[in-house]
Amino acid sequence: MGKLTVCALRAVLMTVLAGTVFVQALMVWALVSGSDPEDGSLPLTPLRAITVLGMASVQVTLVCVGRLVTMVRRGTVFSHAAFRYVDGVIGAIVVAALLWFAVTVLNAPGQREDPGVTLIMGGIGVAILGVALIVLVLRMLLAQAVARDVEATRMQAELDEVI
Repeated sequence: MGKLTVCALRAVLMTVLAGTVFVQALMVWALVSGSDPEDGSLPLTPLRAITVLGMASVQVTLVCVGRLVTMVRRGTVFSHAAFRYVDGVIGAIVVAALLWFAVTVLNAPGQREDPGVTLIMGGIGVAILGVALIVLVLRMLLAQAVARDVEATRMQAELDEVI
């Protein structure tokens, strides 16, 4: 990965991470202080809690991807340490899908006249789970690459002994 690409990706990741932390902090502060401009109160509703948790899952993904980018830059991504971050991404995506399903369930009673919205939202949740499955397949490819790298290192050590 080129230096410019790494710098651009890091800038995007840091900007999105800072934005989500800022919005999340404002939401939590508003919930704790109870400062609603309309009536002075801001109760903790399930949708607000899901929003805060959803942003946390995005933040976990951003941090894990950032760590993987650092490993790519250093040339250490083909190691067992990378699995921890890939697993973090998979877990965060699954949590995001479950949170989306929770939003779908909370939204469903209001969609009795038009159940298509609920079906579309359910389909989006399945698509989010599909992204987790794609990352799982990429994890399997990483496992194969790590195994090949270990084997190549072993074979190089044997060849060095012979020479």
